Amino acid sequence: MNHDAIWITGVGVLSPLGHRFDDLADALLAGKSGVERVNRFDVSQHPSQIGAAVRAVPCPDDVDPEQFARRDRYSQAILWCVASALQDAGYWHQRQERRIGIVFGLASEWMWQWEEDHFQHHKLTVENASLEGPSRIARLAEELELSGPCTTVSAACASGNFALAQARRWLQMGWVDVCIAGACDMALTPMVLAAFGNLRALSRQNDRPQAASRPFDKARDGFVLGEGGSVLILERAETARRRAARVYGELAGVGLSSDAYHPVIPSPDAAPATEAIRRALREANVTPEQVDYVNAHGTSTPVGDVCETKALHAAFGSAIENTPVSSTKSMTGHLLTAASALEGIACLASFARRAVPPTINLDDPDPECRLNHVAKVAQERPVKVALSNSFGFGGSNSCAVFKAVS
Repeated sequence: MNHDAIWITGVGVLSPLGHRFDDLADALLAGKSGVERVNRFDVSQHPSQIGAAVRAVPCPDDVDPEQFARRDRYSQAILWCVASALQDAGYWHQRQERRIGIVFGLASEWMWQWEEDHFQHHKLTVENASLEGPSRIARLAEELELSGPCTTVSAACASGNFALAQARRWLQMGWVDVCIAGACDMALTPMVLAAFGNLRALSRQNDRPQAASRPFDKARDGFVLGEGGSVLILERAETARRRAARVYGELAGVGLSSDAYHPVIPSPDAAPATEAIRRALREANVTPEQVDYVNAHGTSTPVGDVCETKALHAAFGSAIENTPVSSTKSMTGHLLTAASALEGIACLASFARRAVPPTINLDDPDPECRLNHVAKVAQERPVKVALSNSFGFGGSNSCAVFKAVS
């Protein structure tokens, strides 16, 4: 196994706050909210009527706009993220010359397609025919003429981190020269909004959308649905150095675990989530005292935020008292399958901007969520090690550790 460092040399992003790395970084550090009243469909009968939507998916450079317009919205999102990441890394025109693999997190794409086809009488074309996740990604790999292996992972909200873990291992095993890793979710649909709303998982603060997502705050009452995606280009440090690539950071370690407690309720036992954090730190060869920033899972649910706080205290010990913690879901909403992929970019932004993004709307911190919160405004400070938690439905626990590369 090759133990060379795994570097991030390209980024593709689709988010409620922008579709380029710099745009997203600027918005997060400015404390900008992407949440608003949903206007794509009638929400008058929904208990939760707000979300963080992507208004339009841009067409990548060198992709035919007419063909792009014929794709379904989910396929557009995936292609934008993958193509813009390859372009950012300098591999778009050399993609057939390397063994480029894909590990992609997908979960609810079938639900989006089902609603489009059945509720809105959407007329499917050859380009956007209904496909399950694996077929969708395999078709993309074929279209882009990528020669490496491709697969999908489905680990709920932790899918992006699971994809990063798999991609990192493929590179270490020498199975690929470059790996595309990330996740997309365009789940802001009538059925998903109704389902999570009826579960009472979503915030019902419809009269003030931008203040509704409030992780760790006493007044939190559920998460806000978001949509979008993120892709990172990973390669071994030796390869990146040889071609003088721009480097966003190192994926230093990933820790995974499962508690299998309940389909939608976080486990009251913090031990499995704690173990995921510890494994990530161990793999990254990092101590809790060396972590400069924790991007928390922080969904803004009454139970989930408390459970994560317990896990952080157990994994970090007293070091958590001095470690800045924030949840960028306060601004982007919860992107479900794509959450951890996007939040990895928030960690990279903290390196580039030498600042920690805030948890906005944190007016009155819950005493049960006793952490070193970065509340309301960004905190300027150099960040060399950042940790990103993501805990998914069904008990999928994940933690990724990123390091700055000087």
